[in-house]
Amino acid sequence: FFLAYWWPHISTPLYSSAASDVYKRQAYHNLSDYDFNSVPSAENMKFGIVVSEWNYNITGALLKGAVDTLKKHGAKDENIMVKTVPGSFELTFGANQLIEYSEVDAVIAIGCVVRGETPHFDYVCMGATQGITQLNASGDVPVIYGLITTNTMEQAEDRAGGKLGNKGDECCLLYTSPSPRDRQKSRMPSSA
Repeated sequence: FFLAYWWPHISTPLYSSAASDVYKRQAYHNLSDYDFNSVPSAENMKFGIVVSEWNYNITGALLKGAVDTLKKHGAKDENIMVKTVPGSFELTFGANQLIEYSEVDAVIAIGCVVRGETPHFDYVCMGATQGITQLNASGDVPVIYGLITTNTMEQAEDRAGGKLGNKGDECCLLYTSPSPRDRQKSRMPSSA
Protein backbone atom coordinates (compact mmCIF):
# COMPACT_ATOMS: atom_id res chain seq x y z
CA PHE A 1 0.00 0.00 0.00
CA PHE A 2 2.59 2.57 1.06
CA LEU A 3 4.82 2.08 -1.96
CA ALA A 4 1.97 2.26 -4.46
CA TYR A 5 0.53 5.27 -2.65
CA TRP A 6 3.68 7.36 -2.79
CA TRP A 7 5.15 5.99 -6.00
CA PRO A 8 2.19 4.90 -8.13
CA HIS A 9 4.36 4.35 -11.22
CA ILE A 10 6.23 1.53 -9.47
CA SER A 11 4.23 -1.66 -9.04
CA THR A 12 7.11 -3.82 -7.82
CA PRO A 13 8.56 -3.92 -4.31
CA LEU A 14 11.14 -1.24 -3.54
CA TYR A 15 13.90 -3.80 -3.06
CA SER A 16 13.47 -5.54 -6.41
CA SER A 17 15.86 -5.19 -9.32
CA ALA A 18 12.96 -3.97 -11.50
CA ALA A 19 12.36 -1.06 -9.13
CA SER A 20 16.09 -0.36 -9.12
CA ASP A 21 16.02 -0.19 -12.93
CA VAL A 22 13.15 2.31 -12.79
CA TYR A 23 15.12 4.56 -10.45
CA LYS A 24 18.22 4.35 -12.63
CA ARG A 25 16.23 5.36 -15.73
CA GLN A 26 14.70 8.31 -13.86
CA ALA A 27 17.97 9.55 -12.39
CA TYR A 28 18.77 11.60 -15.49
CA HIS A 29 15.24 12.17 -16.73
CA ASN A 30 13.69 15.62 -16.64
CA LEU A 31 10.68 14.96 -14.43
CA SER A 32 9.54 18.57 -14.87
CA ASP A 33 8.00 17.43 -18.16
CA TYR A 34 4.61 16.08 -17.09
CA ASP A 35 1.00 15.92 -18.21
CA PHE A 36 -0.52 19.13 -16.85
CA ASN A 37 -4.04 17.69 -16.94
CA SER A 38 -3.07 14.75 -14.72
CA VAL A 39 -2.43 17.03 -11.73
CA PRO A 40 -5.44 17.99 -9.59
CA SER A 41 -6.22 21.60 -8.81
CA ALA A 42 -4.40 23.18 -5.87
CA GLU A 43 -7.02 25.93 -5.61
CA ASN A 44 -8.21 24.96 -2.13
CA MET A 45 -4.81 24.01 -0.71
CA LYS A 46 -2.46 25.96 1.53
CA PHE A 47 1.28 25.45 1.17
CA GLY A 48 4.22 26.37 3.31
CA ILE A 49 7.60 26.59 1.63
CA VAL A 50 10.76 26.79 3.70
CA VAL A 51 13.82 27.67 1.65
CA SER A 52 17.50 27.81 2.53
CA GLU A 53 19.29 31.11 1.90
CA TRP A 54 22.59 29.24 1.40
CA ASN A 55 23.29 28.67 -2.30
CA TYR A 56 20.43 31.05 -3.07
CA ASN A 57 21.38 31.16 -6.74
CA ILE A 58 20.07 27.57 -6.76
CA THR A 59 17.42 27.62 -4.03
CA GLY A 60 15.94 30.84 -5.41
CA ALA A 61 15.43 29.14 -8.78
CA LEU A 62 13.93 26.08 -7.05
CA LEU A 63 11.61 28.36 -5.07
CA LYS A 64 10.51 30.17 -8.21
CA GLY A 65 9.81 26.83 -9.89
CA ALA A 66 7.78 25.64 -6.92
CA VAL A 67 5.71 28.82 -6.61
CA ASP A 68 5.10 29.04 -10.37
CA THR A 69 3.98 25.40 -10.49
CA LEU A 70 1.63 25.81 -7.53
CA LYS A 71 0.08 28.90 -9.13
CA LYS A 72 -0.17 27.17 -12.50
CA HIS A 73 -2.27 24.51 -10.76
CA GLY A 74 -4.59 27.00 -9.08
CA ALA A 75 -2.93 27.85 -5.77
CA LYS A 76 -3.63 31.42 -4.69
CA ASP A 77 -0.88 33.82 -3.61
CA GLU A 78 -2.40 34.11 -0.15
CA ASN A 79 -2.24 30.32 0.21
CA ILE A 80 1.50 30.09 -0.41
CA MET A 81 3.59 31.04 2.64
CA VAL A 82 7.35 31.30 2.08
CA LYS A 83 9.83 31.41 4.96
CA THR A 84 13.62 31.37 4.79
CA VAL A 85 16.22 29.70 6.97
CA PRO A 86 19.99 30.30 6.89
CA GLY A 87 20.99 26.87 5.56
CA SER A 88 19.73 23.43 4.64
CA PHE A 89 20.42 22.06 8.12
CA GLU A 90 17.74 24.42 9.45
CA LEU A 91 15.05 23.22 6.99
CA THR A 92 13.62 20.90 9.66
CA PHE A 93 13.21 23.77 12.11
CA GLY A 94 11.56 25.97 9.49
CA ALA A 95 9.22 23.19 8.35
CA ASN A 96 8.24 22.45 11.95
CA GLN A 97 7.48 26.14 12.59
CA LEU A 98 5.23 26.28 9.51
CA ILE A 99 3.39 23.16 10.65
CA GLU A 100 2.91 24.40 14.21
CA TYR A 101 1.98 28.02 13.51
CA SER A 102 0.09 27.96 10.23
CA GLU A 103 -2.73 25.98 8.70
CA VAL A 104 -0.94 24.39 5.76
CA ASP A 105 -1.82 21.21 3.88
CA ALA A 106 1.85 20.54 3.10
CA VAL A 107 5.31 21.99 3.57
CA ILE A 108 7.91 21.97 0.82
CA ALA A 109 11.49 22.10 2.13
CA ILE A 110 13.90 23.52 -0.44
CA GLY A 111 17.65 23.52 -0.07
CA CYS A 112 20.89 22.83 -1.90
CA VAL A 113 24.09 21.31 -0.57
CA VAL A 114 27.13 21.02 -2.84
CA ARG A 115 29.92 18.66 -1.80
CA GLY A 116 33.10 20.32 -0.65
CA GLU A 117 36.44 19.06 0.64
CA THR A 118 35.29 18.28 4.20
CA PRO A 119 32.68 15.97 5.76
CA HIS A 120 30.43 19.00 6.38
CA PHE A 121 28.37 17.98 3.30
CA ASP A 122 27.61 14.57 4.84
CA TYR A 123 26.55 16.00 8.20
CA VAL A 124 24.28 18.65 6.71
CA CYS A 125 22.65 16.21 4.28
CA MET A 126 22.19 13.56 6.94
CA GLY A 127 20.78 15.99 9.50
CA ALA A 128 18.33 17.59 7.09
CA THR A 129 17.20 14.24 5.72
CA GLN A 130 16.71 12.70 9.16
CA GLY A 131 14.86 15.79 10.39
CA ILE A 132 12.46 15.87 7.46
CA THR A 133 11.93 12.11 7.78
CA GLN A 134 11.10 12.51 11.48
CA LEU A 135 8.57 15.26 10.73
CA ASN A 136 6.88 12.99 8.19
CA ALA A 137 6.92 9.98 10.50
CA SER A 138 5.49 11.81 13.49
CA GLY A 139 3.15 14.38 11.99
CA ASP A 140 0.00 14.76 9.95
CA VAL A 141 1.30 17.41 7.56
CA PRO A 142 3.54 16.04 4.82
CA VAL A 143 6.92 17.67 4.37
CA ILE A 144 8.14 17.29 0.80
CA TYR A 145 11.88 16.74 0.45
CA GLY A 146 13.20 19.39 -1.91
CA LEU A 147 16.84 19.23 -0.86
CA ILE A 148 19.16 18.70 -3.78
CA THR A 149 22.57 17.29 -2.95
CA THR A 150 25.20 17.41 -5.65
CA ASN A 151 28.90 16.96 -6.17
CA THR A 152 29.27 20.18 -8.21
CA MET A 153 27.55 23.50 -8.67
CA GLU A 154 26.99 22.57 -12.33
CA GLN A 155 24.93 19.54 -11.23
CA ALA A 156 22.88 21.81 -8.97
CA GLU A 157 22.26 24.26 -11.83
CA ASP A 158 21.14 21.37 -14.05
CA ARG A 159 18.45 20.58 -11.44
CA ALA A 160 17.37 24.18 -10.83
CA GLY A 161 15.97 24.97 -14.25
CA GLY A 162 18.75 23.46 -16.36
CA LYS A 163 18.81 20.40 -18.57
CA LEU A 164 17.35 18.16 -15.84
CA GLY A 165 14.40 20.43 -15.15
CA ASN A 166 13.51 22.19 -11.93
CA LYS A 167 13.24 20.03 -8.84
CA GLY A 168 11.16 22.81 -7.26
CA ASP A 169 8.45 22.04 -9.83
CA GLU A 170 8.64 18.37 -9.02
CA CYS A 171 8.25 18.90 -5.27
CA CYS A 172 4.89 20.53 -5.89
CA LEU A 173 3.72 17.75 -8.15
CA LEU A 174 4.49 15.18 -5.45
CA TYR A 175 2.03 16.75 -3.09
CA THR A 176 -0.82 17.75 -5.36
CA SER A 177 -1.51 14.14 -6.28
CA PRO A 178 -3.31 12.69 -4.40
CA SER A 179 -5.17 15.61 -2.88
CA PRO A 180 -5.23 16.29 0.89
CA ARG A 181 -8.80 14.99 1.05
CA ASP A 182 -7.72 11.72 -0.53
CA ARG A 183 -4.79 11.51 1.88
CA GLN A 184 -7.11 11.90 4.85
CA LYS A 185 -9.44 9.18 3.56
CA SER A 186 -6.61 6.76 2.92
CA ARG A 187 -4.79 7.14 6.24
CA MET A 188 -4.63 4.08 8.37
CA PRO A 189 -6.48 4.35 11.68
CA SER A 190 -4.27 5.09 14.63
CA SER A 191 -3.81 2.44 17.26
CA ALA A 192 -5.28 4.08 20.31
